[in-house]
Amino acid sequence: MARWCYQHRLVVLLLWVGTVFGVGFAGSAAGTDYANVFSLPDTDSKRAYDLMDRAFPERAGDVDTVVWKVDDGSVGDASVRSRIEPALERIGRMDGVGEVTGPYGRGGTAGGGAGVSRDGTIAYAQVTFTEQANSVPKALIDDVIEAARDAERDGLQVELGGQAIARAQEATQGTSEAVGILAAAVVLFLAFGSFFAMLLPIVVAIAGVGTGMTATALLSHTTNIPDVAPLLGSLIGLGVGIDYALFIVTRHRRGILRGMKPEEAAVTALNTSGRAVLFAGGTVCIALAGMLVMNLRFLDGVVIATSLTVVLSVLAAVTLLPALLGVLGPRVLSRRERRRLVAAGPEPEVTSGLAARWSAYVERRPRSTAVLALVVMVVLAVPVLSIRLGTSDQGNHRDTTTTRQAYDLLAEGFGPGFNGPLQVVVDGTDTKGLVARIESTPGVSQVAAVPPANGVTVIQVVPTTSPQDERTDLLIDRLRDDVIPASGTEAHVGGVTAVSKDFASVTGDRLPYFIATIIALGFLLLMVAFRSLVVPLTAALMNLVAAAASFGVLVAVFQWGWGTELLGIGKEGPIAAFLPVIMLSLLFGLSMDYQVFLVSRMHEEWVHTKDNARAVRVGLAETSR
Repeated sequence: MARWCYQHRLVVLLLWVGTVFGVGFAGSAAGTDYANVFSLPDTDSKRAYDLMDRAFPERAGDVDTVVWKVDDGSVGDASVRSRIEPALERIGRMDGVGEVTGPYGRGGTAGGGAGVSRDGTIAYAQVTFTEQANSVPKALIDDVIEAARDAERDGLQVELGGQAIARAQEATQGTSEAVGILAAAVVLFLAFGSFFAMLLPIVVAIAGVGTGMTATALLSHTTNIPDVAPLLGSLIGLGVGIDYALFIVTRHRRGILRGMKPEEAAVTALNTSGRAVLFAGGTVCIALAGMLVMNLRFLDGVVIATSLTVVLSVLAAVTLLPALLGVLGPRVLSRRERRRLVAAGPEPEVTSGLAARWSAYVERRPRSTAVLALVVMVVLAVPVLSIRLGTSDQGNHRDTTTTRQAYDLLAEGFGPGFNGPLQVVVDGTDTKGLVARIESTPGVSQVAAVPPANGVTVIQVVPTTSPQDERTDLLIDRLRDDVIPASGTEAHVGGVTAVSKDFASVTGDRLPYFIATIIALGFLLLMVAFRSLVVPLTAALMNLVAAAASFGVLVAVFQWGWGTELLGIGKEGPIAAFLPVIMLSLLFGLSMDYQVFLVSRMHEEWVHTKDNARAVRVGLAETSR
C-alpha cells in the first residue's frame, strides 16, 4: 500500500484534497446540531428536576444571577433603580428567558427586602432560562450580559454569575488548536532542521483533524454529540496525528541517511513504523471507547467524535504521508544533510547522540534506573490518595472574570452558601413539618418555601458553606438520609450543587470498571501485536503508575492549591468529576502509543538479531528521541 501511494502520489493527494474540501463543504452547508444531553438517571437530583419540570416548566431551566453593588447610598435609591430596572425588563423580554425576579418586584413596581443585603449595598436578580445551561444559545447569553453591563456607571458595579454565563467566558474554539500547531511547528523544526520535514506531520494531522471535525458536524444531525466533543477531538487528533507522522517521517529520514532510495525508505518506514501506528491508533480508540462503560450519555458523543478523528489521523498517516514523501523526495532532508550525504556517503547503522548514550546508560544500570524512576513516580502519586471528586464552583474562576466577581459579591452580601442553594422538591403541599426540620438542621443558613404549583412545592435551602465545601456534601447526605425520611414527606434534593454531588458519586462508583475495561482491552491488543504476555503486562502496570503520578500532580495543584495563584488559574477546589474519565482515556491512549512505538522497534531488531540487549538498546536509542 505504501509503495502504491508513493508511486501514485498525485492521485492520493487529489483524493485527500477532494475529501477534505468535500466533507468540509457538506459540513458547512449542513451546519451543526450539537446536543448537550446531560442526564443522571436513578439519582435523587434527577427526580427533583423531573418534579420541577412538571410543576414549574418555566423555572426548570438554568438559573443565573445578575448582581449589583453601590459604592455609596443604597441599591434602593432612585438613581440605581432607574438603571437596573430597565435592564432587567429588557432581559425578561428576551426569547429563551422564562422569568426574571428581582428585589424591586416584577416590573419594578414593588419594593422589598428580599434580594438585598443587610447593609443595602448589594442586591441580586435571578434570570431563569427555559433551557438547562448547556442548551442555552450563546447568542442569548451574550445579549443578557450586554443588557446587564449597560446598566453600569461610576459607583455602580454590575456582575453576572451562573452556569450559562460561565459558558460565555470560555475561550473560543480554535485558540487551543492554533497554539498546539504553533508549538508543534517549533518542536518539529528543531527536531528535523528542515522546513519541508517540519510541515509533513502538521499537514497530515490537519488533514485528519479537519476531516474528522467536519464529519463530526455532519454526524451531529443523526446522533447526540455535545459541543465539547469537537474541541476534544481536535486536540486529541492533532496530538496523535502529529505523533504518528513524526514517527514515520523519522524512520523514513533515517533510511535515506543510511543510503536507501527515497521510495524504498518510505516503503520500509510504512512497513515497520506504519504497522506500529495502526496498532497505536487502535489502542487510543480502545482507551476512548472505555468511556462507554461509564454509561453517561453525554460521553457517547465524545467517544464518537474523538475516535473518528483518531481513525482518520491514522488513515492520513498511512496513505497521505507516503504520497507527500513521494512529492518531496530527498528534500525531506535539510540542505546540510543532503550535502553531507553526497560528500561523506551514507551514515553507519550505529545510532549516536544523546538518545544512544541514554539507552547505553539504562542498559548498564537497569535495576537502579527502574528503582529511581519508580520512586519518583510514587512520590508524585502520593497526593492522589486524598483526591476528592466534585465540581469546582465559580469561586475558583480567575478574579478578573464576571462570574468570580459575582460569586464574591453574593458571598459578601448573603454568605458563601448563597452561591449554591439546594432545592428540596416536595411531591405535595404540606411542608410545614419538613421546613421546621430543615431549619433546625446544622449547616443550614436560610429556608424558604415557594408557593406550590400542580401539587409540587419547592423549598429553597441556603447552606452555611460554599457549594464546593465538603460540609455542603455532608448536608445533602443529612437531608436525604435523615431529615426528609424522618418528616414522612416524599421529597428530593436538587439544584446545581446536588447535581454536581450526584455526578461525582456516579463517576466515582463507575471509575474502577472503566479503568479495568481499558486496561484489559489494551492488554489484549498488545498481546496480539507482540505475541507476548510480559510486554502488555508491563505496559499496563507502567500506565497505571503514570496515571497515578499524573493525578497526584493534579491534586497537588488544583485541590491543594500548590502554585495556583502563580499559574493564574484561580483558587483550589475539588477535582472536576468528569476529568478522570477524559484524562485517563488520553493518558492510557497516549502512553500505550509510546509503548507500541518503543517496543515495536525493539521487537523488529530482536527478530533480526535475536539479541535482547541489542534490541532494547537500539529500539530505545532510535525511538526515544
